[in-house]
This record gives sequence, structure tokens and C-alpha cells, in this order.
Amino acid sequence: MAHDMSSDPDKLTRQAGELCIDASQLRPGVHVRLPVPWMDHHFMFSSFVIADEEQARLIAAMKLPQLFCDPARCKVPPLPRQETAAPADPAADGKAEQDELAALEAAREEARERRTRMMDALRERLVKAEQHYRGAARTVSRAIRGFATNPRQSVADLAAVCEKSTAALLADPDTAFVLIADKGHDDGHAAHALSVMTLSLLLGKQAQLPEQALGVLGTAALLHDIGKRLISPSILRNSERNRHEEAIFRTHCRSGHDEAMRAGSLSKPMLEAILHHHERIDGSGFPERLSGNAIPLAARMVAIADRFDSLVNPIDYRRALGPAEALSTMWTREQRGFDTSFLQLFVRAMGIYPPGSIVQLSDGRIGAVVGSAPVGKPLLPKVMIYAPEVPHREAIIADLATQEVVTIERVLRLQDRSVEEVRYLLPQRKVNWSCPAQ
Repeated sequence: MAHDMSSDPDKLTRQAGELCIDASQLRPGVHVRLPVPWMDHHFMFSSFVIADEEQARLIAAMKLPQLFCDPARCKVPPLPRQETAAPADPAADGKAEQDELAALEAAREEARERRTRMMDALRERLVKAEQHYRGAARTVSRAIRGFATNPRQSVADLAAVCEKSTAALLADPDTAFVLIADKGHDDGHAAHALSVMTLSLLLGKQAQLPEQALGVLGTAALLHDIGKRLISPSILRNSERNRHEEAIFRTHCRSGHDEAMRAGSLSKPMLEAILHHHERIDGSGFPERLSGNAIPLAARMVAIADRFDSLVNPIDYRRALGPAEALSTMWTREQRGFDTSFLQLFVRAMGIYPPGSIVQLSDGRIGAVVGSAPVGKPLLPKVMIYAPEVPHREAIIADLATQEVVTIERVLRLQDRSVEEVRYLLPQRKVNWSCPAQ
């Protein structure tokens, strides 16, 4: 299983397919792997393709006795090896070497500080977002529990959560990561409601809905499963319901709509989303088997968000799909059930590598996408690196768009990774691979 070489002494020796080279053979376009721990050099990665002459010079100044090169990753071949001539003036050469080492150490320290500032800033944003959503989860849980006795107050509380969440999401889209990957809340109903709200808001933002319409959509998403509070938990938690149990489960749309009507303050689009979020464009949904444009717009949008979260965070978490897998499933296998134009916008909003995806980088490391890619660079999001020798609270977060040396090679299935990796990268996700996903 691939991981950072700094945690494995065997990775400090030549690997299969690699060549041993020295600094005289370096030039832009040559792949190089530095046989020293990550913390002992100033580059973001230990294995990368040299981007420019400055990187080649800095590597040479490290005076490493040997370097490793993977020819398959090279854009150009290494230069011919050059013999080092004996210095004419050893004293002068020694001073020059000391000066060069001092300059290298200064550059290394500056790079470390810059890298630390960048990672600290992103961590701070993610922690702030997590704190916001933890508070939101408590409010949503309380509002759902109190809906029967005081529906008006519950709706007001949920609308306030939606308003604050909309503002947070519009200010920093990376906050969506917390809801997409985080299922650590005790109240699964509240966690699902928050996830569907966030995903609906992402879709609505991509559809360029005005802020007021986003508020309607988000509040509807928070309330979409309010009818489940009337159904036995044993049925809700059963991923293999029989026909009788399924019939009871399907009543939550109508009962939720009727319950929401009692609040007296919900708009028509909100009520429609609650009633029709399980309808499908091809007419295969419930409760009324509506099809096409007969399904209200808000319900079509909430349906996409609801299905995505159900795939990523299913009742039986051993069957969980990664975000990229979930998008692929909805697009390739289930597309006929959803509004195609909204589904396209949803895929675009989530990105090629959605937050929460486990990925393998081109240098062999494993990581989790924790932030969106910038406009114009969709393949280069922010990635938290799996480095067990580094405490999770100090985890390495690489902004691939700022260096473009290392890229994402492929998306990995959750069930193909070790429990230790998933717990490090997605600490709030429930993990137990004792039974394979079906």
C-alpha cells in the first residue's frame, strides 16, 4: 500500500524501475525522488518532476550522495553524468560551499514557514467550518425533535441555520467538505438533513439561484425527511426492508408534508420538496409517480442531493461509496431518474475530485481531497496527505494548484484502503471493512 517514504526506511533505497543519478544530471522535466524524510527538505513532496532551474539548483545544493529517478515519469531524460573536478583552491571552495549551504538552509526555512502558514490557514478554515456545522447539527436535532410540539419555532430555527450556512458556503465553498464527509454526529437524521441542505445549496449556487431562493431550497432540504420521525427506527435503519416495511417507509413523504402544513409558515416550493423528493423523472418514484416537469423544481434538486448523500453515507456504511464513485453511479446508472440539466450542474459543482474523495497522487502518496480546485484548474484541488508519522491535527495539506508538480493519478475506493488510512484522512466517517461492500 503506497504511502509517504519518510515513514518507511525501505523507501530511502532505490525502488524497482528507478535509476540512481546525481545532481549533475538534473534539469527541468526530470523526475527526482529525494532519499531523505519529508521534513528534512523544503519541497512540498519528496518525489516530483523538476519544474525549473531553480529547483534543480536547490536540489544540487543539498549535496545528497545520490538521487533516484523514475524514467517513466520523466518528461525529458536526465543529463549525462558529469565528473566533478578537484577544486583549485580548497579553502575558497570550502567557504563557497558554506555560503551555499547557509543560503540553502535559509531558503529551506523560508519554504517551511510558507508551507506551514498555508496549511495552518486551511486547517483554521476547516476547523471554523466544522464548529459552525457542529452547532448547526445541535440546532437541527433540537428542531426536529421539537417539531411535533412547536412546529413554527422549529421552522424558524431551521431557517436560521440555513441562512447562516448559505452565507458560510457563499463565502468559502471549501466548508462543504465538512458536511460531505462528516458523519460523526450522534443524530443521524440531523446529519443527513445538514448534508442534503449543503449539497442542495451547492447545486443551487451552481444553478445561479438568487440568495432568497437558496434560502427556500436549503430550508426545504432540512425538512425533506421530517416525516421519518413518525416511523419506527427499526424500519429506518433496515437497509433490506420487506414489502410491508417499504410501504411504511414510503409514507414519510406524505406524512412529512402533512406535518409541515401544520407549521403554517412554509412556502409552496418547500412543501412540494418534502412531498416529492423521492419522485423520479422517469416516473419510477413515489408517492405519486410523477414524471418529467410535473415534478416541482425544488423537489428535483433536493432529490439529487438526497440520493448522493444516501450513496456516500448509506444505512450500512460498509456499502459506502466515495464521492467520485457516487457521482459516477448517479450519472452512468441512475441518470434517467433525475433532471439531467440539474445533475450536470451538480457534477460540475462537486468537481472532478469531490471533497472527501480518497486519491493517489502521482508521487505515490495517498490523500483525501479537503478543498475545491480553483477556477481554471479543476484537476488540482487541496489534498490532505496520509502521513502517519505526522499527528492528524498537524496533517500535511497540499494545495496542488500552487505547485502543479504533483497531480492526482486516480481516485481510490474506500473499501480498498486500510482502516488506519481512512480514520486518519476522514476521522468522522464510520469505518468497518469486516464485510465487503455489495
